[in-house]
Amino acid sequence: MYSPGEILTITIENGTKKIEKPLLAKLVLGFIGGAMISLGYLAYIRVSASIPSNLASVQAFVGASVFPIGLIVILLAGGELITGNMMAVSAAFYDRKVSVGALLLNWLTITLANVVGALFVAYFFGHLVGLTASGVYAEQVSQLAEHKIAATWVQAIVSGVGCNWFVGLALWLSYGAKDGAGKILGIWFPVMIFVAIGFQHSVANAFLIPAAIFEGAASWGDFLRNFVFVYLGNVIGGAIFVSGFYFASYKGH
Repeated sequence: MYSPGEILTITIENGTKKIEKPLLAKLVLGFIGGAMISLGYLAYIRVSASIPSNLASVQAFVGASVFPIGLIVILLAGGELITGNMMAVSAAFYDRKVSVGALLLNWLTITLANVVGALFVAYFFGHLVGLTASGVYAEQVSQLAEHKIAATWVQAIVSGVGCNWFVGLALWLSYGAKDGAGKILGIWFPVMIFVAIGFQHSVANAFLIPAAIFEGAASWGDFLRNFVFVYLGNVIGGAIFVSGFYFASYKGH
């Protein structure tokens, strides 16, 4: 592992590189990022839906154990995920490597591409193929979406903070590992824990709630209200609780 100070330097370099990518690359990689996170959530549903609801902790653990494949693919094979960009690009911003305008444009571009990727998986793989359209799978999608939507705006923001604190740490540990196995382990456990706890991830919700909508179990208004507040929490979790805290600790003097 690199030291925390060295990881911060790597994070700043990676955040700067994210800004410098061509628009087409950002859109394609953002689509991949949204799709991969959504496929991780689809795997969660497929492996855990048949576990009885009175074993909720077991259901959450089993589903959470497969969810990290999405971020592993994004970070090792290539992809852009807005929650990761919230951490890495903000570190580059703190170090004055990127402007606030470039940061916001990057976040907008990757967010839109991520949502398109999430909607693609929700409709084509979930609804059209039928993987979330019937039986225990449709029931679980409906129940999970209902739980996300039922959160108050304060709960959604705070849950979003917790989520991206862990996702940001997954990136941080991945950047700090010197080999592939170390990167996978560094990603796996923080992501598994945030999912098992039940924290809310804006892009994952951009798959789950539309998947429920396609099965008649929610509305687009429900999705938009949830997305805005969870997204705000994700910004705070990644840009302040991870890159902000570490920048202040290792380079803010």
